[in-house]
Amino acid sequence: MALDRRRFLSAAVTAAGAAAVGNAVLAEAGPAALKRGGAAAPARPPMQPRIEFLAEAFPLRQVRLLGSPFERFARVNDAYLQSVPPERLVHMFRVTSGLPSSAEPLGGWESPNVELRGHFTGHYMSSVGLRYAMTGEDQVKAQGDEIVAQLAACQKKNGNGYVSAFPESFFDRLYNDQQVWAPFYTIHKILAGLLDMYTHCGNQQALAVAEGLAEWTGHWVKGIGELQMQRILNTEFGGMEEALFNLAALTGNYGYAYTARRFEVNTFFDPLALHRDDLQGLHCNTHIPQGIGAARRYELTGEPRYHEIADYFWHEVVGERTYAPGGTSNGEYWDTPPGELGRALSRSSQECCCAYNMLKLTRHLYQWTADPRYFDYYERVLFNDRLGTEHPGDGGKQYYFPLQTGWWRYFSSKYNSFWCCDGTGAEEFSKFGDSIYFHDARGLFVNLFLASELRWPERGLTITQQTRFPEEEGTTLLLKAERPVAMQVNLRIPAWVTNGGSVSVNGQPLPAFSNPGSYLTLERTWRDGDRIELKLPMSLRAEALKGDATQQAPMYGPLVLGARLGVEGLTEAMQYDRNQGPTIVAPRGGPQGEATVRLARGERAEEANWITKTGTLEFQAKDERQTALIPLHQVLGERYAVYWKIQQPRFYRRG
Repeated sequence: MALDRRRFLSAAVTAAGAAAVGNAVLAEAGPAALKRGGAAAPARPPMQPRIEFLAEAFPLRQVRLLGSPFERFARVNDAYLQSVPPERLVHMFRVTSGLPSSAEPLGGWESPNVELRGHFTGHYMSSVGLRYAMTGEDQVKAQGDEIVAQLAACQKKNGNGYVSAFPESFFDRLYNDQQVWAPFYTIHKILAGLLDMYTHCGNQQALAVAEGLAEWTGHWVKGIGELQMQRILNTEFGGMEEALFNLAALTGNYGYAYTARRFEVNTFFDPLALHRDDLQGLHCNTHIPQGIGAARRYELTGEPRYHEIADYFWHEVVGERTYAPGGTSNGEYWDTPPGELGRALSRSSQECCCAYNMLKLTRHLYQWTADPRYFDYYERVLFNDRLGTEHPGDGGKQYYFPLQTGWWRYFSSKYNSFWCCDGTGAEEFSKFGDSIYFHDARGLFVNLFLASELRWPERGLTITQQTRFPEEEGTTLLLKAERPVAMQVNLRIPAWVTNGGSVSVNGQPLPAFSNPGSYLTLERTWRDGDRIELKLPMSLRAEALKGDATQQAPMYGPLVLGARLGVEGLTEAMQYDRNQGPTIVAPRGGPQGEATVRLARGERAEEANWITKTGTLEFQAKDERQTALIPLHQVLGERYAVYWKIQQPRFYRRG
């Protein structure tokens, strides 16, 4: 899944000056803010990116999901979030600020005695902004507006810009090198949530509260020497650098950019800048947001060092530390050397926050390059490591995504978990439309095959994507044009496509296609009623676990296939949060807890000849039990396997 970095390194590093194309943060803060909230423009002109974006995402408000699993899961997420009473989300903020509250406290990581309390309220505001941009539903925005108003009241009572669900004394402990659970991590979530409420909902009060909190942060770090600041940054601090740079971009206040730079860990950035992988032993989701911060600094400053940090980091994680479903981490850490994951399969594999943040980083790198191979990775994560991590009934989220054979999915409770992955999951399932379509000055990029509608008023176009992908091996685009439009339509041809791919326009097959891992570019004058049909044939294959070719994950097109191992000994209670994890019961699989298959003579594991297709996205393995397989995101309420232990044929002596 790693890309050839040399192909586009020069163009990305040398592009400087004012941006030829805007960026998503600034685009969302303009007309949408005025239209949907009456927000005034910031007093200072916004900071402009100092690199050229070769592809720009459409504002989320211009994309609507249509009927698909993604749309259904988004609705489940929306229903869950609307069921959380706002007064409970702000309860500890009010108590901390000395304001009265009779609300019942939330549980889990939001409990009054848990030091990370308040983080989910930040995620909730982000999800409100994203959901409102996606749906335009006023009741969604009203919930977020109420929370912002409550936080503004708390900030006013505090009198110094500070606002959180825990007291400022937590930062005294941080300053004095005393144990405390990640106070800046929670501040980041609150700050990011406020910015999303401003950016997507036009809530001017949210911007004011965000600026007050940023001013407090700047004052707090101002008198701290660099050596002490580096010690402070040993405690997880989320995406503070990214959020402060985003605020600087929105407001034009360079002071926020200066504060952002204080949240850089030298021992993490320096090796990456030199293209050295020192990731073993690091806590994954402490450091992935730092990679995003480096990407944002590069965009706003043009400093090549930060391009190298973000770019090399992405390639190392994806190329050397990623499992077949696209996730990374084992027990929240990179606990092995690069490319050696043979002993890193457990019930604590693939923390879901890591997948969420790697998608964010991927989106940055793609916009610098317009390289479609980034979306081979993005698609893999989206379908295999994100789609199935929400319970389709109640909206609970997964924390880990177990990869040890015989484990199962387990989910958060409604009001008594609030893990970090509950928060990132709430955001992820609110923004599935944000990376389907991109554009440049010449035309459109179609990167994901999701049933959706794109409104492009600048071109007078509405583009409807009709597809049942991946059940359907392809997609159809219908164009509604107010006037003829001359432009390119760039269709991503995924790396997994096999022979037989084709494209037709208005029913006429075109005598050309494109190589897997590239774009097929159609350039013509498009008219109302034009129809593009793209066929993307899939095939079976197997992908070895990095560092151990005897463990293979079967795949079909972009889909990882999960082996169905039954429900023996599995109860409903074991599938939901109990003390931040499932009831511990030994996993069950094949011999020694493995899913195993013996190859026939001449068979190659990677060709997946040991699996047969038995129906639409239904498969069967040629093992002793004739185990059934289905797409991994569809496995629910049963034990499963992702990796199979491959046994080579015995040596037969010629008689």
